[in-house]
Amino acid sequence: MMAQTTVEPGAGGSGGTPSGAAAGYRPFATLPLRAEFRRQASRRRTQLALGFMVLLPLIILIAFQFGSGDDDNGRGEFGSLVEFATSGGLNFTLFTLFVSASFLLVVVVALFCGDTVASEASWGSLRYLLAVPVPRARLLAVKLLVALAYSALALLLLAGTALLLGTVRYGWGPLRSTVAAQLEPGEGLLRLLAVLGYLAVVLLVVAGLAVLLSVSTDAALGAVGGAVLLWILSSILDQITALGVLRAFLPTHYSTAWLGLLSTPIQTDDVVRGAISAISYATLFWGLAFWRFTRKDVVS
Repeated sequence: MMAQTTVEPGAGGSGGTPSGAAAGYRPFATLPLRAEFRRQASRRRTQLALGFMVLLPLIILIAFQFGSGDDDNGRGEFGSLVEFATSGGLNFTLFTLFVSASFLLVVVVALFCGDTVASEASWGSLRYLLAVPVPRARLLAVKLLVALAYSALALLLLAGTALLLGTVRYGWGPLRSTVAAQLEPGEGLLRLLAVLGYLAVVLLVVAGLAVLLSVSTDAALGAVGGAVLLWILSSILDQITALGVLRAFLPTHYSTAWLGLLSTPIQTDDVVRGAISAISYATLFWGLAFWRFTRKDVVS
């Protein structure tokens, strides 16, 4: 009688495992963060976006130098920020953030986050990444973390460059605004850091929208543009007073609540509401993005 041979799971020349994976395969060791950081750093859009964050304060500084000096800039609810911008580095930084927060920073965050998966799909490299194999949830998580890191770097570069140039040109003085008494430089710097933190939290909504659209389309431009357009639409709806209390549920309703961080005394009620709203929306969008991507039929 022929003897029967029992093969233990994972035995044999293929070096497999009970799950069918190769021996030594660790799903959470695939696509390291440092590798994705290097990949994104080498891309032209990353270099241009970060470069423009450094260039913008210089453009504003030159514009002030060659400005006509008229008083038209003083009109509007926040217009007097222009008048204070040349009174010190902190004020110049505050003005730079003010003119950038409503659109430029939205575009930059949408660019970094909306280009995460859609660009890989448009290049035809997404299926090869998944075939390495990189688990889908890990692939999206790594790309999201790197995109958020570059978004934060862009915000810091903008503020840091503005603070450096403004201090060199206008000196180190108190922080002034229309909603607060004059703040000493030390306290003014802390208030400015708080504003940066709040802006970063608010922009998480844009990041969530962009990532959700990125896993839903193979067109990176569509994901980026869609996130920006939805943000603009929310801003427009927020101006319609006929919507009443419904406006409080719009993701952009508390986008300017950072002004409360400059007031005397400091006002944090809307800041807290805005942070809760932003984190809730971002969590919802990211959850939908992971749900969609882990179930998506990737063909490109």
